[in-house]
Amino acid sequence: MTTKQTEPVTTISLQKLSLTSPEPQPKEPKTFTVEDAVETIGFGRFHIVLFLIMGSTGVAEAMEIMLIAVVSPVIRCEWQLENWQVALVTTMVFFGYMVFSIFFGLLADRYGRWKILFISFLWGAYFSLLTSFSPSYTWFVFLRTMVGCGVSGHSQGLIIKTEFLPTKYRGYMLPLSQVFWLAGSLLIIGLSSVVIPTFGWRWLIRIASIPGIILIMVFKFIPESARFNVSTGNTQAALATLERIARMNRAVMPEGRLVERVMDKRGRFADLLNARYLRTTLQIWVIWLGISLAYYGVILASAELLERDLVCGSRSESEVAVTVGDSEESQSPCHCHMFAPSDYHTMIISTLGEIVLNPLNILGINFLGRRLSLSITMGCTALFFLLLNICTSSAGLIGFLFMLRALVAANFNTIYLYTAEVYPTTMRALGMGTSSSLCRIGAIVAPFISQVLMSASFLGALCLFSSVCVICAISAFTLPIETKGRALQVPAPHPE
Repeated sequence: MTTKQTEPVTTISLQKLSLTSPEPQPKEPKTFTVEDAVETIGFGRFHIVLFLIMGSTGVAEAMEIMLIAVVSPVIRCEWQLENWQVALVTTMVFFGYMVFSIFFGLLADRYGRWKILFISFLWGAYFSLLTSFSPSYTWFVFLRTMVGCGVSGHSQGLIIKTEFLPTKYRGYMLPLSQVFWLAGSLLIIGLSSVVIPTFGWRWLIRIASIPGIILIMVFKFIPESARFNVSTGNTQAALATLERIARMNRAVMPEGRLVERVMDKRGRFADLLNARYLRTTLQIWVIWLGISLAYYGVILASAELLERDLVCGSRSESEVAVTVGDSEESQSPCHCHMFAPSDYHTMIISTLGEIVLNPLNILGINFLGRRLSLSITMGCTALFFLLLNICTSSAGLIGFLFMLRALVAANFNTIYLYTAEVYPTTMRALGMGTSSSLCRIGAIVAPFISQVLMSASFLGALCLFSSVCVICAISAFTLPIETKGRALQVPAPHPE
């Protein structure tokens, strides 16, 4: 009887189900983001051109920054400068760099990476050429400060590369950019050994401006960042850029329509210090400051160690003591000690050290991750600073210094990559700009440790450098975000 009651119900239920079957819903149109397009298009010819052109900004930057080191002995003699006056040139260059790093970073997040990069190269090339006509020391300091302001915008080239590269290639291609910095450093050293003795320092500055002028003319082949364009609502420009990249790479675009959140508020300091990024930002600033202190500290300490033999203290009292006549000569405001060929050779060898660990650095970044790789190289940097206190031969000392140059260069590689990856599009350039600004503070402080404190207490200076590196190693290891294999972040909505 129970069966007879349930059978009609089952039949009715089946009939109702067949009569009320859901109608097919219209398919939603497919959409994709810039990140999807970059990953789908993949790596190809466009990225090789991008790497060569944007990487070459490192050549121009290195030549302008290293120029002071090779020109200093000549201007010291020509204008009869004292030591503090020569040091002031470098300090003012880094001061201009420090101030305008933040300014250009803020503008790049608001008005575009390409525009700021182009303006910075125009600015730098113009004032660099003017420097070669400096009638006095005062004019030279002012014009080189203006060059430092312009050079600070070159980091936008790294931002553009970062925003166009697929995720799995960023860890390889961005550290390889160190090769361009190395090339620029070697080029200016080689040119100075030939041009200064024959044509003078003014012609060296004019020749050093040529790479920047050439880059200004080839920037037209590089488009504005598609990520920046979509963040400002300029979707059509971003789509045109992505389609152009796909054609160059002989790849296909994702199906559907390009969509991305439009952000009206970009390049705000408050975003760097909001709850989500506060700890990351503060730790990044500590690391940038420490790395630059170690980098310029090694460069300046190398000259002190080799010139004054502070390691073993082998200078005897008789070598320190001088006659009255010699004392008067040594206190002359003009010490015309020009670089000899052996000095240029030493500079080239020490500079080559910056590329030695690059292959291992790339492997560490991609397999161990950015945080662990940076903490290891910073820890090794701290160790090698302490090893400088060992009394060893000249060859052993050069070996320690060579490894230190390699390690501090690896540190810079990793933190540049991490900083470019960790922030979203709306504040990526500002994050890089503020970090670069703090980096120049380290460059300004380093001479007081390497040249002043080291003369008073050699071990004290080494312990200070080592302690800073240990703090940076801990800060790198405890960074809250690992960017290895992580897509570049889209902007998060601002709480009102």
